[in-house]
Amino acid sequence: MPVAVAEPAVADPDAGPRLRPRRRRVRDVAVAYLFLGPSLFGVLAFLLAPVVVVAVISLFKWNLLAPPEFVGLANYRRMAGDGNVWHSVAVTVFYVLLTIPTQTILALLLAMLLNTKLRGIRVLRALFVIPWMATPVVMGVVWKWIFDTQNGALDSFLGLFGVDPLNWLGSSALALPSTAAVGVWGGVGYTMLFFLAGLQGIPESLYEAAELDGAGKVQQFFAITLPLLRPTMFFVLVTSIIGSFQVFDTVYAMTKGGPGDATSVLNFTIYQTAFQLFDDGYASALAMLLFGLLLLLTLAQVLYFRKRTTYDYS
Repeated sequence: MPVAVAEPAVADPDAGPRLRPRRRRVRDVAVAYLFLGPSLFGVLAFLLAPVVVVAVISLFKWNLLAPPEFVGLANYRRMAGDGNVWHSVAVTVFYVLLTIPTQTILALLLAMLLNTKLRGIRVLRALFVIPWMATPVVMGVVWKWIFDTQNGALDSFLGLFGVDPLNWLGSSALALPSTAAVGVWGGVGYTMLFFLAGLQGIPESLYEAAELDGAGKVQQFFAITLPLLRPTMFFVLVTSIIGSFQVFDTVYAMTKGGPGDATSVLNFTIYQTAFQLFDDGYASALAMLLFGLLLLLTLAQVLYFRKRTTYDYS
């Protein structure tokens, strides 16, 4: 009688190779999240969570003392008809329009001038960054003294040329441009560093080829430098616009929103609403308005630069 002999199980030769890459991917993802963990926690705890909290508070009427009262979208309806708020938005936009183009152009020019290998050039570069490193409130106090009509250094200097003193911070026409000038002074050196890094990343061979083709310096700038600086330009504009829309320290130290409401930017209005009027629900709604404006502007810049940016210089 024949005896059935069980054949030994043959392992699938493809099972190992299939499982190993899968396990390796799981392990790599786990290790990646392990290293990203601290940064992810920081983003969630200090960026996303505050936005969610402010969005929730904006639905309440709250003065930090009494229990919050849910009012739904009442704060947003009130904001839509508040002329002071939209005046603050207009002042903020005007401040940004005064600051960003001037700061960007000056920073690019400085970067091109300092993009040399002269002796001591690093010290000179560092000097332009010092204003950005200083505390904005302290610099605001210093510039408030410089702009002072009675004893200010600026009017004293202009007086040497026969120019009458100007009420820099007390005039509705001059207060915001003066504040914007301080913002440009504080940020131009920092912005210059990014343009300098972008310029140093452009291969010299491109300029040499352009010279062989007979292109002058101006043609090289518009045909090579400016197009290849678009990644840097994108970063600079996004961060600078966000920073300018959030201006508060300089305005608080120099003008406190005055004269009248000539320099009452949106962030200063939020501060007044929250900490002087104690209307924190409404202040949170204003903060969400600022967040929405910045989000829309950032998305617009992303869409504009997405198909106009070159990252491969080879």
